Amino acid sequence: MSRAPVFEVFFEEHYARVLRSVRLVVTDRDHAEERVQEAFARAYRRWARVSQMERPVTWVYVVALNAERRQWRRGPPEAVLVESDLSLPDLARSVTTTIVVREALDRLTDRQRTMVVLRYFSDLKLSEVAEVMGCAEGTVKATLHRALRILRLEMEDDPS
Repeated sequence: MSRAPVFEVFFEEHYARVLRSVRLVVTDRDHAEERVQEAFARAYRRWARVSQMERPVTWVYVVALNAERRQWRRGPPEAVLVESDLSLPDLARSVTTTIVVREALDRLTDRQRTMVVLRYFSDLKLSEVAEVMGCAEGTVKATLHRALRILRLEMEDDPS
């Protein structure tokens, strides 16, 4: 019989990574932090159940991004000033890479960007991405295929 992991340890191990991922999906930093904080607060309130899941962090992604997906259905949010927050060293090449990646991700639909971030930045399995997005695994594969094609074209067109 294994002891349930302590919530504080779970939070410390996963908060920064979840925030970085959600930050790539939700372009406003404060808004992303609110989504992630609320998701972790809900995990804390339900920790007895959440801690027993195979990958509790997937549940946190589901909670954080479900609220955002509901917002997308309501319509586009007001224009927001976006600032980079990818925690890269302050070197010209890193800054350029960050800008190019952000611009490329911005050309994707909300759904495509979310799936790309969850799969390749957060390293979730296809089944976990499907769970977070509330769709079939085949839908995830097809959406990622289209998104990666767009990103490849975008990166090939980039002169830097």
